Amino acid sequence: MSLFYAYRAATRLLGPALYLYLNRRKNLGKEDPGRIGERFGHPSAPRPKGKLVWIHGASVGESLSALPVIDEIHRRYPDVSVLVTTGTVTSAALMHERLPKGVIHQFIPIDRQVCVARFLHHWKPDLALWLESDLWPNILTKAKKAGTRLVLVNGRISEKSFKGYSRFPSFIRPVIAAFDLILTQGAEETERFAALGATNVKAVGNLKFAAPSLPANDEELGKLRDQIGNRPVWLASSTFDGEERIAGQVHHNLASTHPDLLTIVVPRHPVRADDIEADLIAQGLQVSRRSLGHQITEQTEIYLADTMGELGLFYRIAPVCFMGKSLCSTGGQNPLEPARLGCAILHGPDMSNFAIISQEMLAAGACRPASDADDLTRQLSGFLRDPTSAQKVAAAGLAYASSKAEVLDRTLDAIDPLIADIPTHGGNNA
Repeated sequence: MSLFYAYRAATRLLGPALYLYLNRRKNLGKEDPGRIGERFGHPSAPRPKGKLVWIHGASVGESLSALPVIDEIHRRYPDVSVLVTTGTVTSAALMHERLPKGVIHQFIPIDRQVCVARFLHHWKPDLALWLESDLWPNILTKAKKAGTRLVLVNGRISEKSFKGYSRFPSFIRPVIAAFDLILTQGAEETERFAALGATNVKAVGNLKFAAPSLPANDEELGKLRDQIGNRPVWLASSTFDGEERIAGQVHHNLASTHPDLLTIVVPRHPVRADDIEADLIAQGLQVSRRSLGHQITEQTEIYLADTMGELGLFYRIAPVCFMGKSLCSTGGQNPLEPARLGCAILHGPDMSNFAIISQEMLAAGACRPASDADDLTRQLSGFLRDPTSAQKVAAAGLAYASSKAEVLDRTLDAIDPLIADIPTHGGNNA
């Protein structure tokens, strides 16, 4: 038995364990209890009549990349309905705020054949646009068999994943073969997908360059600016476990030369806020929490922004930001988001999730790497002493982030023939 069919058998046999796993995630706040049925393929909305394009993005980053694609589909094909699926509570909350009117959101069903069949039977998508790298074997192969055309959009595959897939070709080849078209972020990804068996694959660029700037509430922005006044401020953005402690250390290191410094910390997972606050207080720092309605006072040293969907506020406020998941975790976060909003960017040594982007930004003088907490302190101190140096890095970042927006047209031009080929009645050619 090939590994692919062994996987199918395992997901069938482990059904009860998967249900227990989802219920545990629900109890931990990682699943929406009111919508848990969607994870088992039960719909919570009717299927719209006519043509339906299904767009899937695993989490927040992929979901944001989907937004300009949705807008362009509506502009080019106003008669096409759009269904968006994601896999996390945080991405669902973001989609609730930012999806255009009429676009349907559902949680992706777990990759068990009975759940997938239930989902596909109801929605009957004509075309599926799969963002980046969330490759679920049952969902993709069963959608293909049901008559859905599939396109991998903004496709990427890390070196680690490529090596793993290469060891098990019988597992990955049926998944890759499900796609009618694979559009990658660059030549390196194209070569990797081709080596795994993809035949219709081409590079069109990274859709993250087409994403709009993160939004911000003008009233909240004004309130925060009034509270901060003329204090020097920096931002630790989308931090992972351990990086909040480093932000506290950096604040301590700089307090003697910048006694009125304000450090803003935005954790990637706000559910950790209680532990983060306790850790920072144990360092002797005065912490105010946004989720609890705390104001930024003269005594506030750390402003813990433990809310979702508000990064746009803090990128507009802080002239310098550190990108999380790059010092104490691996892969980094999207540096284009702060670059679009005028932040000078610092990051740790591991930006492998955005390797090409971070390398190009470094070559353009649009970001600076920091090797550890001491190096982060040194570089941040330099920006605080010389704001013009931060402004130069920020300007280079903005120029870079604005340089490749044509990727959206290339992506939609490649997908156009498949959308145009959907019969007027839609519904999987039914």
